[in-house]
Amino acid sequence: MSLRYLSNTASTEEIAAVIMEDGGVIIRNYLQPETLEGLRKDLLPLLEQTPGGADEYFAGGKTGRISRIFNRTDHMVDVALNPLYLETARAILQTPIKGWSGEMQYEIAPDIQIGATQAIQIRPGQGKQPLHRDDGVWMWRHPHYGREARLQIMVAISDFTKENGATHVIPGSHKWDDERMPTVEESVQAEMSAGDALLWIGSTYHGGGENVSNAPRTGLTMAYDLALLRQEENHYLSLPIERVRQFPEELQRLLGWSCSSTFMGWVESGGQFVNPQDLLKQEGFREVGLID
Repeated sequence: MSLRYLSNTASTEEIAAVIMEDGGVIIRNYLQPETLEGLRKDLLPLLEQTPGGADEYFAGGKTGRISRIFNRTDHMVDVALNPLYLETARAILQTPIKGWSGEMQYEIAPDIQIGATQAIQIRPGQGKQPLHRDDGVWMWRHPHYGREARLQIMVAISDFTKENGATHVIPGSHKWDDERMPTVEESVQAEMSAGDALLWIGSTYHGGGENVSNAPRTGLTMAYDLALLRQEENHYLSLPIERVRQFPEELQRLLGWSCSSTFMGWVESGGQFVNPQDLLKQEGFREVGLID
C-alpha cells in the first residue's frame, strides 16, 4: 500500500476520506512560494545554531529541533490557518456526541486546539527514528472506537527524498490494535517537493528516515488535537501575551485562549467566570495576573 498524492485544489471531504482510509495523504503545493521562502528565511538560521537531540534513540543526535514556532515566524499563521489543513482537522476530529442535561437532550462536538509545533532538520548521518504513534502522548488506545485525537502535518521546507530521510509511514496502520508491532518493511517514505505537505492522524505509525545524503532534510510540523486533551507544547508559557494579541482571533482560540463548547478553559475574574478571549481584550491584563 502506498501514500496517495492530492492537489491543493482537493476538497476537504476528499482529503479527509483518503486520510481515514489510508491513515495519511500528501498534498502537492500546500505552501505558497512566498510562504515557503519566508519560513526558510526565519527558521533555517535558527536550526543551524541548534545542536542535535539529547538521545540517539528517538530525538536523534544528528537531528536539530526547535519549537515555539508561532513566536519565531509570522508565516506559521499561514500554515495553521490553511483550510486544507484546518478544515480537514475539523472534519476528522470534531465528531459530535449526544448527551442529556436534565430533560433536555443535546448534541455537541469537541473543539480542536494547536498541539506541538516543531521545525525538524535531519542531518547527514542520522539514522532512522523508531516507528511510533503520536497519540501515544495521551496513552490513546487502539482501536479507539471512532474518535481520533490528532491530525498532524509535516510541511517540506526542503525536498524530502528516500536518501535524505523522508518520513516513513505505514499506510493502514491506524486500523491496527496495540499488540501489532510496526516494521520498517511495512512502511513507505513520504517523498515530497519543497512546499508539499504530509497529513496523517495520530494513530498512524510513522518515523523520520535515515539521511544518507550530504545535505540536511528540513520539515515543519504541527498538530491539531482534541481540545479536551492537554496540549503537548505549553503555548501559555512559550508565547508572550503581547505576541498572542497580534494573531487573528481564530488562531488565538486554537492556541487555547478560549472557553470551549464544553465549558473547559474558563477563568474566574472579579467573581465572574469569563472566557480567556475577554481577558486578551483588556488592556491592563498581563502575565503578572488577572484584573479584578
